[in-house]
Amino acid sequence: MNTENKTVTVIDTFGFLFRSFYALPPLRSKKGFPTGLLTGFMNFVSNIGKDFHTDYLVFALDSKGDTFRKEIYPQYKAHRPDVPEDLLRQLPIAIKWIEMMGFKTAMKEGYEADDIIASLAHDAREKGLSVRIVSHDKDLYQLIDGKNVFMFDPIKKEHITKEMCFDKYGVYPEEFTQYQALLGDSADNIPGVKGVGKKTAEALIREFGTIENIYANLDKIEKKRWVTLLQESKEMAFVSKELVTLHNDAHAIEKIEELQLPLENPVLKIADELVEYDLKAIVQRVHKQGLGFKTDIPDSKLSVEFESVMLTDSGELFNVLRSIPKDAIVALDTETTDLDTKDAKLVGFSFGFDSTKAYYVPIAHFYLGVPQQVSMEDAKKAMEILSAHKLVFQNFKYDYEIIKNNLGINLKLFADTMIFAWLLDPGSSVGLDAMAKKHFNHIMIAYKDIVKKGENFSNIDVAKACEYACEDAFMTYKLYFKLLKEFEDKGCAGLVKIAHEVEFDFICVLAYMQSNGIKIDLEFLNGLKDKNSEYINDLTSKIYELSGCEFNINSTKQLGVILFETLGLKAVKKTKTGYSTDEKVLNKLLGEHDVIEKLLLYREAFKLKSTYIEPLIELAGKDENSRVYTSFLHTGTATGRLSSKNPNLQNIPVRTDAGREIRKAFVAGSGRVLIGIDYSQIELRLLAHFSKDEALVEAFKAGKDIHLETAIRIFGEEEAKEKRSIAKSINFGLLYGMGSKKLSETVGISTKEAKEYIENYFKSFPTVKEYLKSIEDFAIEHGYVNTLIGRRRNFDFANANGMQRAMYQREAVNTVFQGSSSDLIKLAMIEIHKRFKDSDEVKMLLQIHDELIFEADIGVHEKIASELKDVMENIYKLEIPLEASISIGDNWGELK
Repeated sequence: MNTENKTVTVIDTFGFLFRSFYALPPLRSKKGFPTGLLTGFMNFVSNIGKDFHTDYLVFALDSKGDTFRKEIYPQYKAHRPDVPEDLLRQLPIAIKWIEMMGFKTAMKEGYEADDIIASLAHDAREKGLSVRIVSHDKDLYQLIDGKNVFMFDPIKKEHITKEMCFDKYGVYPEEFTQYQALLGDSADNIPGVKGVGKKTAEALIREFGTIENIYANLDKIEKKRWVTLLQESKEMAFVSKELVTLHNDAHAIEKIEELQLPLENPVLKIADELVEYDLKAIVQRVHKQGLGFKTDIPDSKLSVEFESVMLTDSGELFNVLRSIPKDAIVALDTETTDLDTKDAKLVGFSFGFDSTKAYYVPIAHFYLGVPQQVSMEDAKKAMEILSAHKLVFQNFKYDYEIIKNNLGINLKLFADTMIFAWLLDPGSSVGLDAMAKKHFNHIMIAYKDIVKKGENFSNIDVAKACEYACEDAFMTYKLYFKLLKEFEDKGCAGLVKIAHEVEFDFICVLAYMQSNGIKIDLEFLNGLKDKNSEYINDLTSKIYELSGCEFNINSTKQLGVILFETLGLKAVKKTKTGYSTDEKVLNKLLGEHDVIEKLLLYREAFKLKSTYIEPLIELAGKDENSRVYTSFLHTGTATGRLSSKNPNLQNIPVRTDAGREIRKAFVAGSGRVLIGIDYSQIELRLLAHFSKDEALVEAFKAGKDIHLETAIRIFGEEEAKEKRSIAKSINFGLLYGMGSKKLSETVGISTKEAKEYIENYFKSFPTVKEYLKSIEDFAIEHGYVNTLIGRRRNFDFANANGMQRAMYQREAVNTVFQGSSSDLIKLAMIEIHKRFKDSDEVKMLLQIHDELIFEADIGVHEKIASELKDVMENIYKLEIPLEASISIGDNWGELK
């Protein structure tokens, strides 16, 4: 077949699908199944021929399991967040549709889709074909040759050229692997050369071309700091280059005719499926294009119309404010220069109080030719007037901090639509854009479309700002009433009461804690950094000595050869590309050779340095008081537990020496101490409360050691002390859906023994088994579970497969206990805030799961600690007493 002047299009399938998922709002079918990813995918397929022309097309897929890169560097992609549940549910459907539509796929075990794409591009070019790669992934830029191979961004609908690559990154595609090797990639956890930034990388590549040439000419580099950085990360630079270089031998095109586009429009082949998932508009579009498919499905798109009004004259502004009815609901939103409220400056604000219009008040836009704006003084007066009304926000915590920091006003909240949405469905997206699309089928103006890269909101034209800001206020106003109706329609109006009595108050607690921050002992942390670096170097030397040679410790491939060939250890697991040396494998080899212990210690130390020590030093170094200010995420989890970011303080290891060392760096201010108050066995107490199991209730009321009591009942008096730890694992594990296999792995026993232990547990606490089963049955029947105060978590059992149903059942049980535990500590925090928010003697700093951390003046700290403990223990009356323990120290590491 003559392929001259013909084009093959290669789709970066998962890359495209993932981007579609995050680019579009969380759409759902009428049955509640997520469809955002599927919608984006089918929009793309239906536009083939319109967005670009092609002769052949193939979808490149990732293989299951680890790839050869994991063998080179075990930490590769180690920090990737968990894939959202809704995304996982849509992926197999999209892949099934690819096959049903008649398209070909390409994949190979041990390789990533990027390698498949590189291989297809190489082979197609050899066959005289032009190659279009449909992707936005910068990792594929290295394949662009400016002649036969080019990229197409399916979202922006533009081709990416060599020049565009240079404009964006300062290097050409043929230099991209060198560039990535120097910079690394945080998304894939590719280390690169630590300390080398974009400009440095560009300069080095311009002068020396390649990594190899850079290291061969270190003596010619004038900047000594660059030389030091390069020397310190030499090993990682070459590992990184190996990781970012795509293989072009993973796949070949055997029969090019198999990649031809199907003659029949592919959308028609799955029309019934699309209708089933409520993707009717796509089928309609195909029909309108005259492709011979008829349907009478109506267009369900809704329109949202309103008037945007700009108020640049203070007189006009106050006239509008005076016209607001006394009991009106007023939606309010701020526009600023930064997402970080500590640094953000107020640029303007918008508000709306009816369903026809919204108003924007520009204050601090700054550009040549900017028109008249309202003064900051008048803005403050306006905000005081607005504060007298029932104010509704989308993410009140942000606007509250902005107005407080910029105008010195403490806004009062009437309702927060983000919290409403989270209470309705804590597993869904609660962003304004997503909710506007979900509830009104309205696409919001994107921030990135009006604010240029490197600029902020103050730089944009006030007319554009008005349109954007008014839309935010107007949609918040509309959503408030829409969500109230949703509560009614779904029979859960009680959640509105929870919002007003608990969740809205909790927002102010979080804002207060965030503003307090916590002090870091930079001298200690820098010392720990040096000590850790020395420790890593010492471990490296010992590993080399015990292994009998030097090698790249971070290379799984090299380590596998050393362990299983040079040292002759028995291989636990072997993959296609070599031996597995993950943590599970190394733990199984403990005791077989002295080097194993050192390797585990090396990996722990390496993680400690990159994940905790260096980021904390950077953050604390930016603050004049050496404090770090985490941002608490109220709606970050489906169970209700808080999460935090920048920095994430929820996941610092608590049971390891390394984690305890890190916690020592969090210290009290001068003349103060830290107080930690921790709920004792809160989830087990909730189990006793909910199940009313006589044995459990009696044990807690009598103040017995619950784990020892469990051990006595399962194993008898004689073995109880020895097997207390197993009983503890069972006690907590059952609340998280742990089965006999997981228990056997956790405590090192056979699956048969684990099964017997669990059976004995349920015989000893018969009501517990019945109660846990009742949670699952309720969730299946009603589609949700409730926490202690009545919060809900929804589960789509109706559309779940067998594996998903089992997962939902585990999560339903977990939510009741973890969610109720979150309720209790939330109630305690609200009460503590009410009592102590105006006190200078004590400040609430952190909440880490079941523990609260405070900073208090020396001299009154014991009295305050006792009062705090009393609040926590009496915040809610359970069937059994709540217990909290106090610990006091100069640093976090001394608590407990």
